[in-house]
Amino acid sequence: MAIEQESVKSTQIDPATFYSERRATERGGLRDFFTRLFRARLAGVGLVIVVIFILSALLAPVIAPDHPTKTNLLNRLKPPSAQNLLGTDDLGRDILSRILYGGQVSLKVGFISVTIAMVVGICLGLVAGYWSGSPLDQIIMRVMDGLLAFPALILALAIVAALGVDREDAVFPKVIYAISIVGVPAYARLTRGQVLSMREREFVLAARTVGAADRRIIWLHIFPNITAPLIVQSSLGIAGAILAEAGLSFLGLSVPPSTPTWGNMLSAGRGYIEIDPWLLIGPGSAVFLAVLGFNFLGDGIRDVLDPRLRNS
Repeated sequence: MAIEQESVKSTQIDPATFYSERRATERGGLRDFFTRLFRARLAGVGLVIVVIFILSALLAPVIAPDHPTKTNLLNRLKPPSAQNLLGTDDLGRDILSRILYGGQVSLKVGFISVTIAMVVGICLGLVAGYWSGSPLDQIIMRVMDGLLAFPALILALAIVAALGVDREDAVFPKVIYAISIVGVPAYARLTRGQVLSMREREFVLAARTVGAADRRIIWLHIFPNITAPLIVQSSLGIAGAILAEAGLSFLGLSVPPSTPTWGNMLSAGRGYIEIDPWLLIGPGSAVFLAVLGFNFLGDGIRDVLDPRLRNS
């Protein structure tokens, strides 16, 4: 009996020790993830670009040389100089300051719209995939197919027009809703495909055998195992959302004209492309680099999280 008690005591795990070891494992896994991410050179470049854009947007009030809406008609259409590093626009506003503040709008649209699209798309995909073949699955996927039948920008324009605009300041939320709706089908179809491959795995069948509820199986057994491709899709989706917002801003359907965004800067500068090309070079380069950074980062995360590509 004494030997049995000692063996039982020896098998018991101290909670403090268990959680400390678990935290150490998580920290080691996170450190290993970033190490492998930086080893993929393009992914490291993408991460650096993304971090620079996020910091520049957050610190725009501090690092911007001038206020983005301050006009000076005596200083209009000036080329790049020591006073205005990227020159001034047709109203004498500093282009660099407007690019920094414009990043706040683009990144806000990107992160918020992708978050909404992810939440809605993942929920729909989980339901459609788990109950594949049911009438609910057919309805969900036919709606997604209908949304995918339209080009993304055209669909976003149609949604903004359908929502209507009563006031100038009401445009921005509706742009976020429109870009979110456009992004939902990608997450729904991706989630459904992953669920279809997961729901017949042994651990899911074992959970069903012991009587686990469908909701528990979906959220505790299936969903944690399909997050990797969703993370990659979200990174690529932010790049797409930035492009969509720039396109809507270029057409005058995003924020009010007085608010600086990369798209409306391109729209305002297109009339001066032959005589003052710096009006387009700055915001155009910002859109290009931001999209490129998120695409590089998404590709790198995919390579790190995919075990088939990890060793290569």
